[in-house]
Amino acid sequence: MGEAAPLFGVAGAEPPPGAQAEWFAGAGGARLRAALIPAAGTPRGSVVVSPGRTEPIEKYFEMAARLASRGFVVVVHDWRGQGLSARVLADRSLGHADGYAEFLEDYADLLAAFEARLPKPWLAIGHSMGGCLTLLVLAHGENRFAGALLSAPMLGLLTGQAPRPVARALAGLFNALGRGGQAVFGPPAVEAPFEGNILTHDPVRYARNLALVEAAPDLALGLPTWGWLDFAFSATRELQSGPGVPRVTIPVVVLAAGEDALVDNAALRRVAARLPHGRFELVPAARHELFQETDEIQSQVWRAFDELAGVQERLAVSPS
Repeated sequence: MGEAAPLFGVAGAEPPPGAQAEWFAGAGGARLRAALIPAAGTPRGSVVVSPGRTEPIEKYFEMAARLASRGFVVVVHDWRGQGLSARVLADRSLGHADGYAEFLEDYADLLAAFEARLPKPWLAIGHSMGGCLTLLVLAHGENRFAGALLSAPMLGLLTGQAPRPVARALAGLFNALGRGGQAVFGPPAVEAPFEGNILTHDPVRYARNLALVEAAPDLALGLPTWGWLDFAFSATRELQSGPGVPRVTIPVVVLAAGEDALVDNAALRRVAARLPHGRFELVPAARHELFQETDEIQSQVWRAFDELAGVQERLAVSPS
């Protein structure tokens, strides 16, 4: 077990019973944070939860508690560059990445640090950027998982008013010119009011997530850099056309939010079709953050997870 790390909480987002955070060493010795949440009762397996860009462990307390109540041991982690994990730039407000190799190594180090405490079978859940990186991990040969659920995964980007080829070219150019650490063009990073937000229809969960960052400002993350955008285009390109995805043989459920304004649902459908046991499912009324949505919308998300987990439970006890 690693050195203890802090966890924060606010009303409505308290750490689940028994949750403990610790530091572990990632690529290049980077100090990274993860939290282990024990199962309620006899464990039936484990779930590794990988958040999206900007999202700290604390944002997933509600999800972790629901997984624990289903009998799963849960690990949630802060990717490098966000949460309390080591930030990549001196300006910790900027979300930066230098390719995806370090992310993949960090994920392997996470599994190494917690493997002995994670009963099989293992399932993976990844949201947005975390969904993209989870699938990359699987495409690069990680074979210890029995199934994966990807929530609005970043398998293709929506680039707003800028045509995608232009945005991709600019990201590559700024990176090549040594300006990858600069923020992308955009307004200052400020928290938007609930009205008009593109993340969730649930005002209570939205306010709770803002309160978390207000209570623990070190969890905050602002605009992405050109380097991060270049990483995102490189990662999505590999998943859309690289050789690894067709070699992922476990069941993978790709959940798309019908009202998503950040990721390209057409790309999600295409990548899901490349998976031998991939299943694309649209959650029609949802915005991007499926696990932060209203209870009614989340019911479809949890039904998809329970179906996946039920299949894996049956497989786990079937004779070989």
